[in-house]
Amino acid sequence: MATLLLVRHGRTTANASGVLAGRTPGVVLDDTGVEQAARAGARIAAVPIARLVTSPQERCKQTAKAVADAQRGAGHPAVRARSEKALAECDYGDWQGQPIKELLKDPLWRTVQQQPSAVSFPGGESMVVMQHRAVSAVRRIDAAVTAEHGAEAVWVAVSHGDIIKALLADALGLHLDLFQRIHVDPASVSVIRFAPDRPYVLATNTHDGDLSWLRAKPAEGGAVVGGGAGPR
Repeated sequence: MATLLLVRHGRTTANASGVLAGRTPGVVLDDTGVEQAARAGARIAAVPIARLVTSPQERCKQTAKAVADAQRGAGHPAVRARSEKALAECDYGDWQGQPIKELLKDPLWRTVQQQPSAVSFPGGESMVVMQHRAVSAVRRIDAAVTAEHGAEAVWVAVSHGDIIKALLADALGLHLDLFQRIHVDPASVSVIRFAPDRPYVLATNTHDGDLSWLRAKPAEGGAVVGGGAGPR
């Protein structure tokens, strides 16, 4: 199957001010976030991407544009970002737009930290539903990319912290209640390969480094005992 790069959007005005943005309109990258998105795009430009999908939130669209611009700058075929509703930010309901320091006082915060599978945000969605819609979407898109471009194709999904953590938890075989053990920073790149036997998590929360190894042909025969020789 193809290889998926999960990119969190760059830092936003809400991140910097300690507000839970959720799906609030008009939340955009700040100056730091713009720089972060450009760096992520430049890293990904080491390999041509077959498809680029993004959450419909503006901050993700901005980050996806930086990825597309870097592809064009590197001489790769032009790629247009496609909006995917299933990768939208979690619907935090009444929590949306609230200062984090105030949400810390809510008894639900403790459940979010310790048992997220039991959380349903007031006026919003449950974290179980959030994970299910995102996992279903990336597996569907990955299968389509593989069918169209082959098992060596690389594609990019730009989304949000909790969405990416939920996707990584699923790929790692972790229960949703353990997903808070995973950290995903703004504009970080994580890598999953959905092979026929199982998902393989190749990288998480990376900020720097060469990604040209993604050009290597995927290994056959499952996980190599002892770890193998790595990509060539």
